[in-house]
Amino acid sequence: MIKLLSKYLPEKSVSLVQDIIEKYPAQFKIVKNRKTKHGDFKKTKDYRLIITINNNLNKYQFLLTLIHEIAHLVTYREFGRVKPHGTEWKQNFQHLMLPFLNPDIFPSKLLPFLANYLKNPKASTGSDVNLTYALKQFDEKSGKSFIFELEHGSLFLYNNQTYQKGNKRRTRFECTQIATKKIYLFNQNAEVNLLK
Repeated sequence: MIKLLSKYLPEKSVSLVQDIIEKYPAQFKIVKNRKTKHGDFKKTKDYRLIITINNNLNKYQFLLTLIHEIAHLVTYREFGRVKPHGTEWKQNFQHLMLPFLNPDIFPSKLLPFLANYLKNPKASTGSDVNLTYALKQFDEKSGKSFIFELEHGSLFLYNNQTYQKGNKRRTRFECTQIATKKIYLFNQNAEVNLLK
């Protein structure tokens, strides 16, 4: 299993990951990109434990997602059914991530953002704008922009529809779909194509 995972991971993290997956075995699947999530953990009706991770993540996002999902596995094994991103999961995630927080694995410029996120990890790394932006710097260039980077009133393309960026609510932006004039809320980390 580690052979499959190792090509997606930072080189210096492989032996640590191997130790974890030997201690907490599961079935791992690398899957095509899903727009709504980077990975997931599930227990099937026949009691198989399966972790899936998107194949398009950069190696640092992949590692973070992998440990996030393994923390779900560990939490399930220790506590059974509990709140998915509750206290038990947060503690397991923090504990599992700690050995990886070093400059041999993550670039030094990522470490402060990771450390800040891990103080109180959320269900998605996407909820932390600064961490998402820092991780994005290691992606292959897509030509896309985050909504929070666009000027107010900018036109952009998302899922083949044109929108105009509007006002920010607490954590999301109101954006008007040009064709229908309906207002939709966009996560500030949504990636879109800016129209010139």
